[in-house]
Amino acid sequence: MILEAACVIESDTDICVTDFGARPDSGEDAAPAIRRALAACREMGPRRLTFAPGRYDLWPDRAEEVHLYVSNNDGGVKRIAFHLTGMDGLELDGMGASFLFHGPMVPFLIRQSHGITLRNLSFDFVRTFHSEGRVIEVSEESVDVEFSEEFPFVVRNGVLVFTGRRNSPEATTTVTSGEVVYPCVSMLAFDAMKCEPAYMARDRHGLSGGIHAQELGGERVRLFLKNVSATPGDVLVFGPPREYPGIVIEDSVGIRLEDVTIHHCGGMGVIAQRSEDLFLERVRVIPPEGGHRVLSATADATHFVNTTGRIEMVDCVFESQKDDATNVHGLYARISRKIAPDEIEVVLVHPQQLGVDFIKAGTRLEFTRGPTLEPLGFAVVREVTRLNKEYTVVKTRTSLPMSVGEGDAVADADANTAEVLIRNCVIGKNRARGLLLGSRGKTVIEGNLFHTPGAAILFEGDARFWFEQAGVRDVVIRGNTFDNCNFGVWGNAVIQVGAGMDNAARASSRYNQNIRIEDNLFRVFDAIPLLHLYAVDGLTFRRNRLEKSTAYPPRAESAPRMFVIEGCANLEIEAPEQTGS
Repeated sequence: MILEAACVIESDTDICVTDFGARPDSGEDAAPAIRRALAACREMGPRRLTFAPGRYDLWPDRAEEVHLYVSNNDGGVKRIAFHLTGMDGLELDGMGASFLFHGPMVPFLIRQSHGITLRNLSFDFVRTFHSEGRVIEVSEESVDVEFSEEFPFVVRNGVLVFTGRRNSPEATTTVTSGEVVYPCVSMLAFDAMKCEPAYMARDRHGLSGGIHAQELGGERVRLFLKNVSATPGDVLVFGPPREYPGIVIEDSVGIRLEDVTIHHCGGMGVIAQRSEDLFLERVRVIPPEGGHRVLSATADATHFVNTTGRIEMVDCVFESQKDDATNVHGLYARISRKIAPDEIEVVLVHPQQLGVDFIKAGTRLEFTRGPTLEPLGFAVVREVTRLNKEYTVVKTRTSLPMSVGEGDAVADADANTAEVLIRNCVIGKNRARGLLLGSRGKTVIEGNLFHTPGAAILFEGDARFWFEQAGVRDVVIRGNTFDNCNFGVWGNAVIQVGAGMDNAARASSRYNQNIRIEDNLFRVFDAIPLLHLYAVDGLTFRRNRLEKSTAYPPRAESAPRMFVIEGCANLEIEAPEQTGS
């Protein structure tokens, strides 16, 4: 006799998903049962939804469909597994359950909700959105790659095409073959043993048009790409678009993620926008155990846009994802027309910000000169007319500052103000950087371990390309270990400023303010600068230690200076205490 797994019921407000037809470890599609259970929670009010231990399989076929505009990801119609919209006080306790997704979908959408907790669960995808292949041979004209059965592919008309593990359930017609294709837009070599970007490996972008390929027999393929940055034994990671993030939080307050493991998703692991009070404790973004994959999420592990209140990340692990561990910032739009003294038309410029509205009646706007990030003044919004996902007409209560004109940038002056705490986290083995800090609330970074191929911490922001509002006001970086960072190409210092302003503005701008860097250990393998700074007003660097390492060969472009500083004011910098050889 086979015993059914049971949920743990602790109170009369608990609901068990098995009561709605979900059966763990059965291989059946649990999406309809989960949808029924969530509907019951929504109807009955605050509830704890529990799961019996085991694995739950979910397909997109009968999942709900929502049109999403998600900042820094690709918008569009998405299938949603856990659709948490308009819910208050829900605690979703997986009780150790794992969720395995069988096709393109967003695992969790938390929208217009309050007091939601996700805990004790993990999720992964049967067919990942990216693909991986082992490098066999590299020449100036091509690279030979061997794929495992986990990453199915075909070479069609001389072009490499990554496919799914099964065809779509839709009927094949003259206009659709039913084949599920997994697009590739970029490529990067990873070290197979370390599950991190290969030493000094460089991205190959612009692959959306396809890769010219030739089958070599078995699962081997020759890719006709010149000067690939890889060596035999590396794993080439073929990156997808950012279409299916893992956990999307939008217009919500008081969201907690506890003991949640994200093994994979087709975008950012956790992306929050226009939300308040977000708490992540023991959240892990890591590849699955067993070493058969080197990549976790295909973009940032976490990302926060126009967030207020508090952001806390404590005891988390963010490793082997294909972009930064986190990025906290606001949004800039560009003034496309000045219609009247109190009326402007603004446009969202970056394609991954289209449709992400942030201006409404009552919003206090700040105006900024695009090329220089020079502040130009403020105005309060009286009326908003949204024309489409790109353009919005804004009327203000008073006349705009006289110096504001077409081409300048506009942002919500009060939205990017969350107090940020990142404590006791492990951050590294990922493409690019560690933390991109741009919140104007007090930020504390303490007790973390960084091992990133680029800058461990970057102060960024620009109104010319990414259109990310930043400009920190109070940051403490203390008690961290920076372990052999900058073994790749995504930075020129362990801690650096990358605000996007023209060179002339750097000497006078004070875009970032009040940064304290104290009691940290910098373990370095060459002469890369510890700090590269400009446009900073108020920085203290003291009681830090420097330890020499031989973990990697010295970078050929290593700089001879420990500190590179230009256009800053009110600095207090002490040379670190040096130990080691």
